[in-house]
Amino acid sequence: HLFLTHTHFDHICGMPFFGPLFDKRNRFQVWAGHLGAGMTIKHALSELMMAPLFPVPLDIFAASISFHDFAAGETLEPRPGVRLRTAPLTHPNGATGYRIDYAGKSICYLTDTEHAKGKLDQNILDLIKGADIAIYDSMYTDAEFDARIGWGHSTWQEGARLCAAAGVKTFVVFHHDPDHSDDFMDKVAQEAAAMWPGSVVAREGLVVRP
Repeated sequence: HLFLTHTHFDHICGMPFFGPLFDKRNRFQVWAGHLGAGMTIKHALSELMMAPLFPVPLDIFAASISFHDFAAGETLEPRPGVRLRTAPLTHPNGATGYRIDYAGKSICYLTDTEHAKGKLDQNILDLIKGADIAIYDSMYTDAEFDARIGWGHSTWQEGARLCAAAGVKTFVVFHHDPDHSDDFMDKVAQEAAAMWPGSVVAREGLVVRP
């Protein structure tokens, strides 16, 4: 099961090169909840792999693939015992946040969302309430945010405020601005841990267990 947050190019450009899709022994279900207005996830991915943008079409994949569209806000059960709640995020062209509950543990994934200053996003609060782990769009700092309103991203401080209000155990600072250096991110890690104990900054190879 592949659950897509949205279909901006930087989030789906790797799909035509995803090796397991070329193996006929594999089966995939691709889900998206942000499109609407007559658009489907199958059509969006077909457009990605259409000439002259790409030399081969979607049906080049040997794996069995099915496509599912839903409306952000629905609750899904992709497998028995796996409860997947969804929520709309504030991002240009729409995006979907996810919460997976399984075997008494919960993890939330909230990438590409922009907050309104001075007001916590109720959709997100409802989704992450009491979660073990929340991975949140922390591209900017509060000091940088005003110059980037409308770009569809949030700040690590807003993530900490949301996690504090919702009683999240572990806040993962995620979706870093590529202009931020390692030294900058080390400082963010220190400040985030001070603001909300249990905060960690996502990095390559990191494993977080609830």
